[in-house]
Amino acid sequence: MRVHYLEVVTSDVNAVCSTYERLHGLKFGPPDSTLGGARVAKNPGGGLLGIRAPMSDAEAPVVRPYVLVDDIDEAARVAAKCGGVIAHEPMELPGHGKFAIFIQGGIQHGVWQV
Repeated sequence: MRVHYLEVVTSDVNAVCSTYERLHGLKFGPPDSTLGGARVAKNPGGGLLGIRAPMSDAEAPVVRPYVLVDDIDEAARVAAKCGGVIAHEPMELPGHGKFAIFIQGGIQHGVWQV
């Protein structure tokens, strides 16, 4: 299992980016509209870290890992079969691949296909 994208949703994007930069030596780019306005940094160990503001008043702060899968549709089917509630059906993000989100055990889980 490999985390491809770690998403942090926070009301204070700049402060959280600054903390990660100082703690881990990361460098965040400008907001990426295809990733909900996230500022993204490449993790030296692999994968990406995206920090963004909530996209609506109803979206709560969250830290959501997205693990790589070979087949996003199959991953969503298996998650649902295992009792996960699909919160976001598989969707393509131009230039980034496809993602889906499911909730299980009160936790938001993401899957990602590149």
